[in-house]
Amino acid sequence: MNRKKQSILATLFCMMCVVYAEVSITQLTGAQLETLMTDKTEKSKYLVIDVREKEEYAEGHVRNAINLSVNEIQYRLAEISDLKNKNIVTICRSGARSMRAAEMLKKEGFTRLFNAPGVSSYAYQMNKTANIRGQKLQELAEAGTYLIIDVREAKDYAAGHIKGAVNIPAAQLDSKIKELPKTKKIAVYCYTGEKSFAAAQKLSAAGYDALNVLDGTKEYKGYSLVK
Repeated sequence: MNRKKQSILATLFCMMCVVYAEVSITQLTGAQLETLMTDKTEKSKYLVIDVREKEEYAEGHVRNAINLSVNEIQYRLAEISDLKNKNIVTICRSGARSMRAAEMLKKEGFTRLFNAPGVSSYAYQMNKTANIRGQKLQELAEAGTYLIIDVREAKDYAAGHIKGAVNIPAAQLDSKIKELPKTKKIAVYCYTGEKSFAAAQKLSAAGYDALNVLDGTKEYKGYSLVK
């Protein structure tokens, strides 16, 4: 890890100490958020919520953000209620809606809240592939409405996978991609969300309607895995 990255993470740790002592909403910088999203260890400790409307999110969002609009958040709290003591980062276009959403979450008992600069005020690396949490993937698997792809190695798939998921190891996706039907939406998962992110981006670029699952099988314990 380079010194700049170490400095950013050290600053965040100090900020977090203050947040834990008294519930408050801490302002991040754009650089701090991007560091968190690209650091393999740190990213699992945070959930980034883009509180813009669905159409805005679809046009482009930061790498690891899920979409939960400020106008819906009070009705969809059940989707994130398990994260009341996890680091939550809110983001929008300008920072205003995200701060409002953070205030709402504070009132609902969330204890570790951060607000990031809006996408119009910092040059984030933007993505169009949507992200979902593990709970949502389990729901999709049970509904059977998505083609679910497990991009882990064959031995890991054999040890336990989402019911109905097909196994296409990440290294084989390029050669298999043309065999996949474009008539069905796709959700991709792996161990940590890293390989699935790259795979979902490839699928999206090839014209598929693909989702990335942030919570890999190492991170989410609510999956019903079969062999």
